[in-house]
Amino acid sequence: MSLNRRSTAKKHNQSRSLFLPILWIALLAASPKSVFAKDYVQAKVETLEVTSTNYAGQPLSYPQLGTPEVTALVVHMPPGSSTGWHKHPVPVYAYMIEGELTVRTENGVEKKFVKGEPIIEVLNLMHNGTNTGKETASLVVFYTGFEGVPNVIKAEKTAVGAESSR
Repeated sequence: MSLNRRSTAKKHNQSRSLFLPILWIALLAASPKSVFAKDYVQAKVETLEVTSTNYAGQPLSYPQLGTPEVTALVVHMPPGSSTGWHKHPVPVYAYMIEGELTVRTENGVEKKFVKGEPIIEVLNLMHNGTNTGKETASLVVFYTGFEGVPNVIKAEKTAVGAESSR
């Protein structure tokens, strides 16, 4: 084989070896996002909730208030205890690890959550969560807030000690 032919063949192989990775990247980039969910080959994926409203029927919204800040907590509530009346100025999501929690909103919505259920919290609506079960209620809570903005605003108390926002 002549030197010129070898050089041409070598360039062809180099082009081909570059073409395949570029094609692969282009195909991945053009694929719908649902394809990427299938990448969890060794994991079992279970959908808990897909919704555009919270448990009280409010449409979900994502306020733009500043620098994003996520807070993740595990909350443990003994039987009979409650959160007290409060509201959230930022979106909040939770997952019940154990027990049960009954939440009542100021406009009369009442919803009971039990182990294994997600909670899509109400936004800017006073509510109170009470452990209505016989064991500790535990939940993982994610506040998707902003630096300098409180995740929880407690109801103001009146002079006699009753909460004014019931």
